[in-house]
Amino acid sequence: MEKVGSFRFVAEPYLTDFRGRVTLPMIGNYLIHAASGHAEERGFGFSAMSERHTAWVLSRLAIEMNEYPAAFTKIRVYTWIDGVERFFTSRCFELADEEGKTFGFARSIWAAIDGTTRRPTALDREALGGYVSERPCPIERPGKVRPAESRDEAGVAYTVKYSDLDINGHINSVKYIERLLDLFDIDRFRTGEIARMEVAYLSEGKPGMPLIFHKAESAPGKYDLAVLSGGNAICRAAVAWR
Repeated sequence: MEKVGSFRFVAEPYLTDFRGRVTLPMIGNYLIHAASGHAEERGFGFSAMSERHTAWVLSRLAIEMNEYPAAFTKIRVYTWIDGVERFFTSRCFELADEEGKTFGFARSIWAAIDGTTRRPTALDREALGGYVSERPCPIERPGKVRPAESRDEAGVAYTVKYSDLDINGHINSVKYIERLLDLFDIDRFRTGEIARMEVAYLSEGKPGMPLIFHKAESAPGKYDLAVLSGGNAICRAAVAWR
């Protein structure tokens, strides 16, 4: 089977934002759908992992967008594995239109966890290694994100609710992105757009968990973000606007 997967989407107008553009959270959904489909087709997706009582969890995500697709645009998402370690695998994405124009790229790091202990479990490096592709992904890998809470003492309180949860019983990866972007005023989205967003998922957010969201400007147009529970960060992110 081909190492690179290709998945088609349409920018349905009812799922775009007030600008008539695909949102960053929706792009996150496209990426996770493509990653899940690519893995499932090659025998290491949700079905196979469930049989072994393990699950994939997203550890790091970086998205860079040159342009956000408009309503009705036909989008193709390409995805491929570019590295496999003992506990982590790295996966890349390219978003393009049907004519081949690239909208953006993404990089991600995934871990397999034991369904009972919730601890990382070793990967089959030989099997997964057979799908590693040399296809280029010309954006920086996810890195370390600086703490935002030390520069934003108050923060915004939030409690984890039903609609935040996924099949693993913790906060859905895209829900973090939605909640973090809500820290920005609507006028920011009228006058600019996000060039890059990087998210580090540190631990699981559970139902009813009280959270504090923090935002701190690190440079003009650049922000560090954090989600804390009980004083400990469960998610960190960084956003660069243009």
